Amino acid sequence: MTYLDHAATSPPRREVLEAVWPYLTRVTGNPSSAHEAGRAAKAGLDAARQAIADVLGARPGEVVLTAGGTEADNLAVTGIATAAPRGRHVVVSAIEHPAVLETARALRRSGFALDVVGVDADGVVDLEQLRALVRPDTTLVSVMYANNEIGTVQPLAEVSAVCRPLGVPLHTDAVQAAAHLPLDVDALGVDALSASAHKFGGLRGAGFLWVRSCVALEPLLHGGGQERGRRSGTSDVASAVGTAVALHAAQAGRAAEAERLTALREHLVEGVLASVPGASTPSTRCSR
Repeated sequence: MTYLDHAATSPPRREVLEAVWPYLTRVTGNPSSAHEAGRAAKAGLDAARQAIADVLGARPGEVVLTAGGTEADNLAVTGIATAAPRGRHVVVSAIEHPAVLETARALRRSGFALDVVGVDADGVVDLEQLRALVRPDTTLVSVMYANNEIGTVQPLAEVSAVCRPLGVPLHTDAVQAAAHLPLDVDALGVDALSASAHKFGGLRGAGFLWVRSCVALEPLLHGGGQERGRRSGTSDVASAVGTAVALHAAQAGRAAEAERLTALREHLVEGVLASVPGASTPSTRCSR
């Protein structure tokens, strides 16, 4: 079988499996425990958090480890919208993943105002419409980095230029982008970024949310106060370690992988055009 569905899920990288094995078999303490086994687990968790932060150009304390991209998106949208005191208005793009769209709709059912900003024929967000929709009581704007269906890469720095002067936090769903695009959060101009490990060779059921330290975040899960009180629950050290290893590997090989995938894409397109009568390509291609 030729597997062509890596955008849905990618197989774990070998280096990920090797890195997580000790945390599944030997270093198995609760990282919240004060004894030696707990301290060993916490050291692995802290190292993973630091490694993720290094890729983002961020502080480790800004990284919230989650059970995947959906949780990270939910935590970002609901957590930022309900923590900020400036108002009860949220703006999202029309082509967000359901993890963002449905969360925004849930906020609307609880009394928030919701506006959906349109996109052009290539799926690029309408900046003028966004500028018209953002208002003094807007508590969050969420625009995904790379679309999971058509691959459009959004001009996040330009979106940020609309939001930042007004003090509106900008979240981006980077689940599909993390394997292929740079993740420097300052260069992107975002205030929160979601990612899912299994999209770039990590384990399923693992991910993270980065939130800028100045942005308030209301937790969805309450309990023992893990993740600096932003996501309670016993930390999955093995998954965190795997996420960090996979993210570093994906980012390190990004240029070579882009070249390889581009050649494969062109080969597929040329093959279809040559063998399928009436087939044609669109006049433009979205950035990928």
